[in-house]
Amino acid sequence: MKKVVTWLVHELREVIPPAIFFFFGFHLLALTRSLMLWEYGIHAATAVSATIGALLVAKVVLIADSFDAINRFPEKPLMYNVAWKTTIYVFAALVVHYLEHLVPIWWRVGHLAAANDQLMREIVWPHFWAVQLLVLLLLFIYCAMRELIRAIGPREVRRMFFDPARSTSMGGAK
Repeated sequence: MKKVVTWLVHELREVIPPAIFFFFGFHLLALTRSLMLWEYGIHAATAVSATIGALLVAKVVLIADSFDAINRFPEKPLMYNVAWKTTIYVFAALVVHYLEHLVPIWWRVGHLAAANDQLMREIVWPHFWAVQLLVLLLLFIYCAMRELIRAIGPREVRRMFFDPARSTSMGGAK
């Protein structure tokens, strides 16, 4: 039982940072979407789907991180790993996003090929790709910050962002 609790605590510690980052990012995306649809009289309740999407992407990131190939460029400049990881995460998020649209139709229709055909006819592609572009941006920012934290160290990043003495020592505004 102790092993299970230790594993669960470890998993929670790993998922919290990306979940919080994507929670805010996806809720901002949902708010933007709602504001755009409001003009046309469409009211979208998207808080739950934004939260679920954030948790899904956070989990996708953690699953992708478990593969050895994810840290392919440890000795190269940070941009190599940022670009590599962003590419992998975007591809994984694209698959999850597509499945998010496909699975409900599949359950309703009962046949995968028929569900895929129906989805291809009904999906609003500009909206789908707009969401993917914003997810790409969020993933790039996430990867860049994460690689920077890995390079500098979490303790130093916390000190840089949250140490009150740092603001006065760096010639802060008077």
